[in-house]
Amino acid sequence: MANQYEHLITAIDVGSAKTCALVAEITDAGLRYRGHGIAESRGSRKGVIVDLDKAVGSIQKAVEQAEDAAGVPIERALLGVAGAHVRGVNSHGGLSFGTRSREITREEIRLAVEKARAIPLPADREILHLLPQEFILDDQAGVHDPLGMMATRLEVRVHMVTAASSAVQNVVTAVNRAGVHVDDTVFEPLAGADAVLRADERELGVCLVDLGAGAANLIVFQEGAVIHTAVIPIGGDHFTSDLSVGLCTPVAEAEKIKKLYGNAIVTLIPEGNEVEVPSVGDRPSRLISQRMIGEILEPRARELFEMLRDNLRHAGMLEVCVGGIVLSGGASRLPGILDIADSVLRRPLRLSWPTPLAKMPATLAEPEYATVLGLVFYGHRARLARGIQDERWSSRLTALFAKKGA
Repeated sequence: MANQYEHLITAIDVGSAKTCALVAEITDAGLRYRGHGIAESRGSRKGVIVDLDKAVGSIQKAVEQAEDAAGVPIERALLGVAGAHVRGVNSHGGLSFGTRSREITREEIRLAVEKARAIPLPADREILHLLPQEFILDDQAGVHDPLGMMATRLEVRVHMVTAASSAVQNVVTAVNRAGVHVDDTVFEPLAGADAVLRADERELGVCLVDLGAGAANLIVFQEGAVIHTAVIPIGGDHFTSDLSVGLCTPVAEAEKIKKLYGNAIVTLIPEGNEVEVPSVGDRPSRLISQRMIGEILEPRARELFEMLRDNLRHAGMLEVCVGGIVLSGGASRLPGILDIADSVLRRPLRLSWPTPLAKMPATLAEPEYATVLGLVFYGHRARLARGIQDERWSSRLTALFAKKGA
């Protein structure tokens, strides 16, 4: 039985709207779906645990459903991390060897990486990922693996993803209390990229935006490397909250109205359409124009993508995204949102459809499940990299960079 567990990968995505657990099996033909569970998220908001007991209950429910479907107990899992507390920063460091060239060894590579990561961080922050961009040997940039090459100076550029230690630990604690050990924590867009981005997009320059319920988490790739990460503090819940206030209706009813009648572009809603809106308290329901829903949603959608545009522009990343912008996450399903994004960003756009697992139900092949699917693909890729002992140092180097706190 223990050997069977070695061929399983479990991922848990604790979102603001839903908690999802997914079990996949490693076979000779690749990854195969074994089971999943979904529960309404309680106790978490904007990527942060606000009520530990409620969060534990949601995780337990999702895990139990996944266990029943997969037919195996879930003891360990990869855990997605996201939210406004996540920050990305580029850094570089290097070593000089004097006037004579020398052969680059693994120890020198390790020391160069240590120099790059040795930047001051607040006491309450931790490094989630240390991701390679390139090595520079003397004046030669763009080197992916310098082992065995000759140089008088070795430099490395890295991207570091950092997060609030307390926020990460609280999510880990919730999963642990649900009876599952956390093998590793992964920034959700980094994992989601494994499920939705193509190799040519990563090479050319692309931005993946995960529009979740609590926030929009983004990651930018160029030449296959991560060069920018950030979080825009607007998500699907903000759209729902705007409707709840604007229509004076309970939040749960506002969520239903958003999904049934919402559109981010007012002019795409036919004139004359009316929607019944429940009132708060004992007051009777009212009929309102459906266009009023669009009038509330459209400004929030424009604000979201204007903030995204400004973030990319200030970081010098908007021009990098030649391959366009890819949207994932549940909030990306709002009708009209691609049109708003197109008018604001002026970049090629597409909605993500995650790569499915073998035997996987079609209901999971949707943008809102890109993160949990990506976590499984990420875990498989990391496991393969760790398993290669002698053939390729670069694979182990990638695993070194990706390992939290390495």
